[in-house]
Amino acid sequence: MSLGAEARLSALDSVLDEEVRKSTGLVDRLLGHTGPDATLASELFGVVDLLDSTPALRRALTDPGRPESARKEMVHSLLDGKISTAAVNVVAEAVAMRWPGPNTLVAAIERQAVRAELLRADTRDQLENTEDELFRFARLVKSTSALRDALADRSVELDKRQQVIEELLAGKATDTTITLAKRAVVARDRTVDHTLEGYVTIAADLKNRVIATVRVARPLTEGQVERLQTALSRQAERSVFVQVIVDEQVLGGGRVELGDEVIEGTVAARLENARRLFS
Repeated sequence: MSLGAEARLSALDSVLDEEVRKSTGLVDRLLGHTGPDATLASELFGVVDLLDSTPALRRALTDPGRPESARKEMVHSLLDGKISTAAVNVVAEAVAMRWPGPNTLVAAIERQAVRAELLRADTRDQLENTEDELFRFARLVKSTSALRDALADRSVELDKRQQVIEELLAGKATDTTITLAKRAVVARDRTVDHTLEGYVTIAADLKNRVIATVRVARPLTEGQVERLQTALSRQAERSVFVQVIVDEQVLGGGRVELGDEVIEGTVAARLENARRLFS
């Protein structure tokens, strides 16, 4: 591929990304105005499952040759009276947008289902706990090969894999954490742990926060976490939610991942830098 062609593709990707962000933001705002409802998340997840199982419907709802009004009318004819008006309106708003493809539309609606569940947690002052629990459970799944494989084994019925989640988290996590962890087992395009990490990012976005993952050799005190959070929030110019991971491979110091930025302060990193210097 020529450099000119690569540049054109890169520019096209940037335009598409910006369009997706704009469309996602508009649907986000609609859900924010709708407010949390006890059934909204489950209804939207139901729509996601319907679209996943019906490729022709996905294509029809994202067909750029079909007028926006026609796409919205299709949603109303299919869903009115079957799910709440709030859920229908979210789906209708989503299909009114232009998406790069059918799967992006499904992902956009699934995002709203996750947000609806997290917004309910926020009204019960459980959002921060839920965010932390989802992060911890993602780490558990990622680091435990037997659990990761069991949850990913599609030869086992979905409800049985979700039952594993229920048994692991019952009495140890919020209802929202359990609901979303069970949902992550569906994991349409990504692994369960990556799906859970995506949910954590959505939870942080609800409070306009960024997540800082801090890897250290030994647990930090509450005071150390607070000081680190203050320093990182100042650097990021927004609120930072600190997630601490005790990693036995860290010899000392710590490693901070803040968005795309990595702040390396481990002994191992300093030794490696010294090795490069003298090699």
